[in-house]
Parts: sequence; C-alpha cells; structure tokens
Amino acid sequence: MKFEMENKPLNVFNFSSLTDIVLLLLIFFLLTSQFVIQTGVKVKLPGSKTNEQTLPSQLIVTITPDSKIYLGSDLVGIDGLPMKLESASQNNSDKNLIIRADKEVNIDLVIKVIDAAKGVGIDKFTIQTEKESF
Repeated sequence: MKFEMENKPLNVFNFSSLTDIVLLLLIFFLLTSQFVIQTGVKVKLPGSKTNEQTLPSQLIVTITPDSKIYLGSDLVGIDGLPMKLESASQNNSDKNLIIRADKEVNIDLVIKVIDAAKGVGIDKFTIQTEKESF
C-alpha cells in the first residue's frame, strides 16, 4: 500500500501567530525596561573608559561650567550647601553623594563640595562620568 503525500506550497500565510508573538515581546520589553529620566542641569561630564553602574541617589550635586552649584534642581551657594545637604541627607538613608561636575570645572570647587558633605556626615562619594567611546 502506497501513501501519496502532496507537497504543495502554501498559498496563504497565517500572520495571527506571528502578531501574537510580536505583541507579547513588545509588552515584555515595555514592562521590564527601566525608564530613567534625569532632570536637572545640563553639564558635559568627563569621560571614563571604566564606568560602573551606581544605584540612584537623591543626593545629587551638579556643578556647571560657570561654577554654579545645584542640589537636585535647586540652586545653592557653596556657603549654603552644608545646611541643604544636612537636611537632604536626613531624608535619605543611603548617604551616597553623586557629584555631576562639568569637565570644565576647577577641581578646587569639587573638593569644596566634598568637604561640605564630609562636614555633615556624608562619607560616600561618586563622581558621575560618561562612557567614553573608543
């Protein structure tokens, strides 16, 4: 007994299973991706070839090229910075200060910010950089 098999090309392709897979992948990536929106002052960060990921912190000090200092998005002077850091660090249990200094900023100002933070009990510092491309 001989069975005949017909090998005919498909005339119509059913896209319903493909659209289901694409929709599920889209939902998966939308739910698992992190949308990190950084608000604040725009500065050109120095580059580094060995960047490390850090945990987000509420204590972010930004120093602009014209030597203005921001805590979060609030403009503060170097004299008022310790008082603002102390009140902000009481609300934050992490006590990690992220310093976003423009690459044109004098290092003396960064040292003054670190000294002000050490004076209020903050002992962890991270200088934020951008990933340098090869």
